[in-house]
Amino acid sequence: MNHAVIGFVLASMALSGALLFSARGHAAPEEVVKYVRFRVGERVAYGIVEGDRVREISGDLFGDWAKTDTTHALDDVTLLVPTVPSKVLALAGNYRSHLGGAEAHGHPEAFFKVPSALLPTEESIVIPKGTDNVHYEAEMVIVIGKRAKGVAVADALGYVLGVTCGNDVSARDWQHDDVQWWRAKGSDTFGPCGPVIASGLNYDDLLLELRLNGEVKQKQRTSELVHGVAAIVSWISQHVTLEPGDLIYTGTPGTTTALKPGDVVEVELEGVGVLRNGVEAAR
Repeated sequence: MNHAVIGFVLASMALSGALLFSARGHAAPEEVVKYVRFRVGERVAYGIVEGDRVREISGDLFGDWAKTDTTHALDDVTLLVPTVPSKVLALAGNYRSHLGGAEAHGHPEAFFKVPSALLPTEESIVIPKGTDNVHYEAEMVIVIGKRAKGVAVADALGYVLGVTCGNDVSARDWQHDDVQWWRAKGSDTFGPCGPVIASGLNYDDLLLELRLNGEVKQKQRTSELVHGVAAIVSWISQHVTLEPGDLIYTGTPGTTTALKPGDVVEVELEGVGVLRNGVEAAR
């Protein structure tokens, strides 16, 4: 695992508490828990970050689960996309700084990405043949914790397991010229996501930053989202049933520029960590 990711995971607080937990209970604001999905050898498991180690859990992360006695050094595991979602949604125009003077939508304006676009930290974004204008988009990603259908705004946070980092990679030429955004937003590797799910943060006031080859390109707080986490989850759930593990990219701030082979793009979300991906051209 790359040391940039390890550095942020090492800085996470050690966790303690009862051995039995449930995704149905919202974490107390002062208790920040970091969950990971990882591969060790041939096995894939979920765990909790404890300093520089990860403790495996048994059971269902999205139901009842328990800590086990099995731990691994973070250096010895491969971090994967944090969930295996049934669906991935994303928001358009959810920061005024990204709208270029246009009016914000009166409700969250969502579109679909496809799960096959998801990419874990440390793997490479691939620029497809046929486009030369592929942009980064740093985003906070909501991770759904339990089935949500028609939920009220006041109740919506109870359906959120936590948040993670995302990069809504977008081919701007295809986005402009095609009738639908299916390839502009959903091509393979166009959904970097991870490295951990952080639960118990104030999701509506986190610093989001993107660095391209070490240079800060985007930097804004999630308090400046047009539609916050509860409003997003509630609105989408009126129309689409959200399932445990589903992901919602919440929109990107400011302006973006094109990626090129050899670039390294990092998305950092306060309290979560760093999602880091290289860039290469399709062969």
